[in-house]
Amino acid sequence: MATAITDLSLVHEFLSMRKATTDICRPLLTEDYSVQPVDFVSPPKWHLAHTTWFWEEFVLAKYKQKYKRYNDTYAYLFNSYYNNMGDRVDRQMRGINSRPAVSEIYEYRAYVNHQMEQLLEDEKNNKELKKLVEIGIHHEQQHQELLFYDIKFILGHQPYHPAYATGYEMKKVNVEEQWIDIDEGIYDIGHSGDSFSFDNELGRHKQYLNNYSINTNVVTNGQFLEFIKAGGYQDFNLWHDEGLFWKDTNQILAPLYWHQKDDVWYEYDLHGLQPLVLDEAVRHLSFYEAFAYAEWKDMRLPTEYEWEVAATHLNKGHTWEWTYSAYLPYPNFQKAPGALGEYNGKFMINQMVLRGSSRVTADEHSRDTYRNFFHPSMRWQYAGFRLAKKML
Repeated sequence: MATAITDLSLVHEFLSMRKATTDICRPLLTEDYSVQPVDFVSPPKWHLAHTTWFWEEFVLAKYKQKYKRYNDTYAYLFNSYYNNMGDRVDRQMRGINSRPAVSEIYEYRAYVNHQMEQLLEDEKNNKELKKLVEIGIHHEQQHQELLFYDIKFILGHQPYHPAYATGYEMKKVNVEEQWIDIDEGIYDIGHSGDSFSFDNELGRHKQYLNNYSINTNVVTNGQFLEFIKAGGYQDFNLWHDEGLFWKDTNQILAPLYWHQKDDVWYEYDLHGLQPLVLDEAVRHLSFYEAFAYAEWKDMRLPTEYEWEVAATHLNKGHTWEWTYSAYLPYPNFQKAPGALGEYNGKFMINQMVLRGSSRVTADEHSRDTYRNFFHPSMRWQYAGFRLAKKML
């Protein structure tokens, strides 16, 4: 669970988190920093700059007297989707900017870090500032995970599949099926307590659930391979109509990063292209693929409420898990005023909820109430699933 940041540790937490972002980029070549192969992937250089822009625009410009921005053009270059913060570069055009140079972005980060360190030391008793800094830390940790996704996509789509780094191997999954039964009843859903959460987790409320069974383990590569061998991608009866159109249009025949050579399956991961490990969690799947597999097994995906109620009994941490829940507001959800109100609320349409965490998720984001969300077609994130079924 995430813990609230204390006054004494605030500067340390900030600087440590900022270092973690640059550490992710350490294995990259300079040539890697500006690559944007598709519209939903942002260049690493942009992430480094955007997460610095956040501190400059949301914190320093508001709280530091006579603050001088590092470069006035950066507000336009490195805004993401905050309409309240002004115009911005179109997302699909982020990779066209070879300038400013990577070295200048690192200078920008150092400048803002120094300014933030001064501000936090001068305003130790400012509770409003502390709350905003806490949000900013979690915002940048989200971008750290996105950095891994984008770096993997950039390197994983190059002809020779260069490795990023070692040390990011996946945990093995206990392939023995284990089911737990959850009785029908009314359960409390949502975040409670003083620890950090995002606004989309708030509005703790009652939810009635019918009885159900849920698997304690996520589906593995080996299990999903059986679906492929059985013709699951070719059986239109298993697919949503929208999923079938997506699959056929994009000629999808396997999870992202799977490659078949001479009847042998390989998978690209951060440590390079390796033979498929059958007892690792299957990942980089769309919601459509997860749903089709569940149909093939004559089962279903759990709802996000079923997942949360069972969470303490589940083996987690391998990969985010698709649920059969649309991303909608909890009762009494309220958007924050201004730009921060754009953080979650405006995306509550045409998205599905994922629960859990992944191999590259910050520890502070691994909590049972965390609501991740993506469009059903997205699979560049570490996205897998587990099965649920009617209680026997």
